[in-house]
Amino acid sequence: MTKQAHSVILGAGPMGRAIAQTLAAKGGNVTVITRDGRTIGAGIGSAQADLSNAEQTIAACAGADAIYHCAAPPYHKWVAAFPALQAAAVAATEATGAVLVAVENLYGYGVAGTLTEDMPLSATTRKGALRARLSRELLAAHASGRAKCVAGRATDFFGPGVHASALGGRFWSALLAGKAVDWAGNPDAPHSFAYLPDLAAAYVTLAQTPLAWGRAWHLPALPPVSVREICQMATPDGDAPTKIRSTPSWLLRIVGLFQPAAGELVEMRYMFDNSFVVDQTQFDQTFGRQDRDWGTALKETLAWWDAQT
Repeated sequence: MTKQAHSVILGAGPMGRAIAQTLAAKGGNVTVITRDGRTIGAGIGSAQADLSNAEQTIAACAGADAIYHCAAPPYHKWVAAFPALQAAAVAATEATGAVLVAVENLYGYGVAGTLTEDMPLSATTRKGALRARLSRELLAAHASGRAKCVAGRATDFFGPGVHASALGGRFWSALLAGKAVDWAGNPDAPHSFAYLPDLAAAYVTLAQTPLAWGRAWHLPALPPVSVREICQMATPDGDAPTKIRSTPSWLLRIVGLFQPAAGELVEMRYMFDNSFVVDQTQFDQTFGRQDRDWGTALKETLAWWDAQT
């Protein structure tokens, strides 16, 4: 393990904030770069840059030993905007000599079932094909010697402060209010979900382990469960809400006319209609398996959401 003197986080979404907080708690020198230069929290520096602009990103990352690429465009603008964000991040990595830790997901495989790192990136959906392409380009930059890179592929995550996810604000708000939960998929299909603090710690581990660089890793997830089981675990008496409403694709398309992000969910629905399980064996064998507890994750998440009301 190696400890970087200066870590730079690109983007201040839930993952960027969680990684910054994890590093700061360990006494690290951390700077978060955003378009508006917002302040993240005590002990965490901030700076302003257009993260799709390579020159601005290079300047903002000066002196970095590790760069965490957490920036992402609005969901419905992925295809148009994501390539420039990654290109700027790679350029900054090349200019500074830092290691680039890329926050990726599992879209690039394009299939459900049990996913392993040796599966081909064969997605044909718009967002999946883009993710596959960006991942190939990132690892090619490392293989060519241009930049030091490592990718962490995370499944759908949840936790305090995570609003826009499958287990986000709408889900927890309905659950806490005792209302029916809307779910765009099969509520009885097993699905791997990850707890945000676990993922943040895993990304830091990848950054600080040179032997991990140059490849993609599946990051730790909680034991796979169905959304119905989550509802049962999350309610005090163990009873699921009276109703879990499965949102049909045609309705998502209609809603998408007014809320574009909703329409973008349709092509990814295969992940929630079928069993979707992440194999994290390689990460556990390399870095040591840790107990990952649904009880603690749910308790902390529900307490955070309850405090927001």
